Amino acid sequence: MIEVRDIHKSFGDAHVLKGLSTIFENGKTNLIIGQSGSGKTVFLKCLLGLFTPEEGDICYDNKSYSKLSTDEKRDLRQEMGMVFQGSALFDSMTVAGNVQFPLEMFTKQSKSEMTDRVDTVLKRVNLIDAHHKFPSEISGGMQKRVAIARAIVMNPKYLFCDEPNSGLDPKTAILIDDLIKEITEEYDITTVINTHDMNSVMQIGEKILFLKDGLKEWEGSKHEIFKTDNEAVTDFVYSSELFKKVRQMYIEERN
Repeated sequence: MIEVRDIHKSFGDAHVLKGLSTIFENGKTNLIIGQSGSGKTVFLKCLLGLFTPEEGDICYDNKSYSKLSTDEKRDLRQEMGMVFQGSALFDSMTVAGNVQFPLEMFTKQSKSEMTDRVDTVLKRVNLIDAHHKFPSEISGGMQKRVAIARAIVMNPKYLFCDEPNSGLDPKTAILIDDLIKEITEEYDITTVINTHDMNSVMQIGEKILFLKDGLKEWEGSKHEIFKTDNEAVTDFVYSSELFKKVRQMYIEERN
């Protein structure tokens, strides 16, 4: 679980996060949505420890980040897995090499132990025969699955995903969403996803946090988002005719 307590973050005169509080539960897919400039990226970087809030605190399983020693912060970061927007794979490394990289950097495992672990996570993301291929030799969807395998190879407690469906076709995006949700439940991870993809919200949004101008404008589930009267949320969610029709169908079913 991650508990965010009244955090503020500024850059010069720009006050980006203005007293943000929320809770992300483990075993659930927690999605952050909002317009460009709402503070989503800055918030995610605060959660990752890349930015330090000027006020407030972030607690990871009841441990206050601001009170951790340098060594404890380093240990915490090793419990975090990250899936980057562009996958961020090393072009010069094979699929297996990319996934094994964190193990080489942060563990003292033997070669055979690392190989076994890489085999396990690649099998989990349905990439059994891709070990010796390079990123340029596989599809965008396969690259994203490699990125997910690398993110979970260290058995993280926390998984962060920045626009995991960026650049993917709708069918592949659904497969990635389903995979992230399955892994979250299977390993009981606290997963936080930064996204603008409303299909992801409707598919796996167990907890949705909507940001506006650095503030928590609304939070709830994918079912509750259909019922909200918050104008900022409805303008964002139902900006397309498709989702307007979906909402109307949902309302008619409930009536």
